[in-house]
Amino acid sequence: MTRTIIINTTGSLHRALRLGLYLFGLMGVATVGFFAWQSFYPVSAATGWSIQTVHSDVPKAASLMPLPDGSLMISQELNDAKGSIVRIHPDGRREVVVGSLSKPDGMFATHGGWVFSQETGNAPVSFLKDGVVTDLFRGENVQGLWVEGDDLYAIEDRKDNGRLLRYRWSDQSLTVLRDQLHEGESITRCTDGRMLYTEKKKGVIRELTSDGSDPVVLTGLNKPTFLMCDERGLWVNEDSTHRARLLLIDKHGQQQTILSFLKAPQSIVRTGDGTYLLAEGGRNRVLKLVRKSLAMASDDAQH
Repeated sequence: MTRTIIINTTGSLHRALRLGLYLFGLMGVATVGFFAWQSFYPVSAATGWSIQTVHSDVPKAASLMPLPDGSLMISQELNDAKGSIVRIHPDGRREVVVGSLSKPDGMFATHGGWVFSQETGNAPVSFLKDGVVTDLFRGENVQGLWVEGDDLYAIEDRKDNGRLLRYRWSDQSLTVLRDQLHEGESITRCTDGRMLYTEKKKGVIRELTSDGSDPVVLTGLNKPTFLMCDERGLWVNEDSTHRARLLLIDKHGQQQTILSFLKAPQSIVRTGDGTYLLAEGGRNRVLKLVRKSLAMASDDAQH
C-alpha cells in the first residue's frame, strides 16, 4: 500500500512573508526615527559656553553681518530667485534690502557698501551701496568672499573644477589664482597672517601661498565650510545636514568642539560685545554663542 504525504507550505510561506514585512517595517521606522532624532536633537555647547536662539524663521540663513546700530544683515540662501538679503533691526523689524536672488551666500562689508555672491551657475558677484546694486564679475557657484584693500577674493563651490578668484577694484581685472578645487567654500585671513581656504569635498583646509604649494593645515574634517579667525584661533563650521560641529583650533593647534548636533551651519561672526552669532541654515535660525564668563560679567554689571 502506497501512502501519499502532502505537506502544506502555504501557511509557512504566509508566516515568513508576514515576518519579513514586519521586520522591514520595523527597520523603516527605526531609520526614520534615527534621522528625526538627528534633526531635532538639541544643539549641545561645550563646557564654559552657552547657546540661545536670537532669530528664528530665517529661511536658509547663510552669511551674517552685524551693523553698528545693532541691526543684522542676513543672506537667505533660497534658490530660483527666491533668495534675499534681509536686515533685522534692533526692534525685530525685518527689511528686504535686496530681493529676487538665487542662493545669495557670501557677504563682506567694503568700500562703504557690501559685496555679495550668489551660489548658482554664472551668477554675478555684486556690490550694494546706497541702495544701488552693481555687478562686478561673474563666477560659477561663488560662495565665500574676502576683501583686503584693492583685492576682492572669491571662491567657487564646484565639485571638481572650482576656482579661487581675485578681483581688483582699481582696474576691474579678474585673475584665476587656483583652479580644479573640490568644493571650495570659504576664504579668510587669520591674525597670524595666513590666508586659508576650504575644500569641503576633501575635508581639508589649505593655506594660500605665493609659491602655489598651498599646504594642508587641517585634514579629516567633516565637510568644512565657513572659516573665521580671531584672537581665540580658527573657527570652522561643518556643512553637514546631521550632527555638524563648530570647531575651534587654538594657536597651539589644539582642536575643541564648541557646538555639537548642528544642522548645516553656515557663517559665524564676532559681535561688538565679544559674543558670536552663528547662522544655522538647516534649522532656519540664528544662534548666539556666549562664553559663560562673559555672560556672568554682564549679569553682574546689570545688578
